[in-house]
Amino acid sequence: MVLYKLVVLGDGGVGKTALTIQLTLQHFVETYDPTIEDSYRKQVVIDGQSCMLEVLDTAGQEEYTALRDQWIRDGEGFVLVYSISSRSSFTRINRFHNQIQRVNADMPVPIMLVGNKSDRVTEREVSTQEGYALARELGCEFVEASAKNCINVEKAFYDVVRQLRRQRLQTSARTTAGGKAKTGASEERGAVRDEGKSYRSKRRKWLCTIL
Repeated sequence: MVLYKLVVLGDGGVGKTALTIQLTLQHFVETYDPTIEDSYRKQVVIDGQSCMLEVLDTAGQEEYTALRDQWIRDGEGFVLVYSISSRSSFTRINRFHNQIQRVNADMPVPIMLVGNKSDRVTEREVSTQEGYALARELGCEFVEASAKNCINVEKAFYDVVRQLRRQRLQTSARTTAGGKAKTGASEERGAVRDEGKSYRSKRRKWLCTIL
């Protein structure tokens, strides 16, 4: 079964754990208990294909910045989370995104930007339009979600898997095309060598006939 390793990043208190547990265990965590590192696995079916998700829920506090490099190295796709009721968590998204880019040497990786706690309408500090604008700036997808009401939770994670699948297919296609190109070149070189042998053979035969 195909395994996809996803890492959830974002400021402390934005609901990273709540989103992860809602996805994997189907219940909402009411209380906030700061996470250092927790890993969850769940078998799911996405677009008719079974796969295993390994979701790493990480700490958002600054003191864990050094550990975050290793978490990012272990991940294939990323869910960047802020709270729509926290302007400061939104402004820090760039910091997490920059760290992903640095660790991955600016190689393209699937990222989903998630504005969590969409149920807190009266406490909103970040508009939906701002979320879309930031996603365009970062070159990633965007969705607002509510771990409490289980809105767009699966979409937030499943769309990262869809991006990973597309990326793997493209890589596989390039590898196959490269292999065919090398095989074709080898066959062509072989044909040239064979032609040279044939010419030399005929030449030797012609010389013998003269003698």
